[in-house]
Amino acid sequence: MSEQITLATRKSPLALVQTQLVEEAIHKTFPGTEVIQLQMVTTGDQRLAWSLEEKGGKGLFTKELEVALLEGRAGMAVHSAKDLPAKMEPGLALAGFLPREKVEDVLIKRVDVERIQTLATGSPRRRAQAKLFLPDVEFSDIRGNVETRLNKIKEGYADATILASAGLRRLEISEWEGLEFETLHLNQMIPAVGQGAIALQCREEDVDRFKPLTDPKTDQAVRIEREFLTQVDGGCQTAFAAHFMDYTLIAYHEDAGRFTLTFNTLEMDEIRQAISNVLGGIR
Repeated sequence: MSEQITLATRKSPLALVQTQLVEEAIHKTFPGTEVIQLQMVTTGDQRLAWSLEEKGGKGLFTKELEVALLEGRAGMAVHSAKDLPAKMEPGLALAGFLPREKVEDVLIKRVDVERIQTLATGSPRRRAQAKLFLPDVEFSDIRGNVETRLNKIKEGYADATILASAGLRRLEISEWEGLEFETLHLNQMIPAVGQGAIALQCREEDVDRFKPLTDPKTDQAVRIEREFLTQVDGGCQTAFAAHFMDYTLIAYHEDAGRFTLTFNTLEMDEIRQAISNVLGGIR
């Protein structure tokens, strides 16, 4: 009898595309394995009228999947890494991450807009950094999947929005009728912790089993970014961002602005201390 792995996933179009990538990785790494998708609706998916900033975004898109793991209904949960809170439920762990997609954000505006006056985003991170290059813009919240948000902007809900390049690329969306896409450089917009990475979560005892699916380079980078997340202890109410590459962590914090940390070593204890030293000065 072939081995069987059940993947817990959200039902959104992007989540299902990401889960399909995990399924393909499983078939390549563990030939003959049967993969079953347990498609779930999370609290964050159900409460589309909620402001994630006001309600607190920790776990709103992950809890139901984590419960499925703990109850044994799934062997692995597939998440967008940026949705994962700093602390997980006892008994759960990250096996790692698939190879990362592009991490940049994309500014999307209607083609008839010459000067952006209104920008729709529910992300404090995006609002805080957008103010630096759009100082007079007014903000509004926006919810829904990628296609829903694109159509809202097209129909005049706001002049523009900001979405992750990774999600657009995975959905194979490079253009949209009535809209213009502009990739934001990391000098303009530092991405969310884990942006562009697909996280593989499992029970602690299964980490070694699923480790062969993961990408070491992405794993190292996202775990360093998540150390920043842990020390900030930020949810959806705090404006912060962090991206690691080439021994360098570029970061944003609403009380400190942008800053850069360059490491001489990739030992986590030293990285943890360097991050603590910076954040300790702004607490």
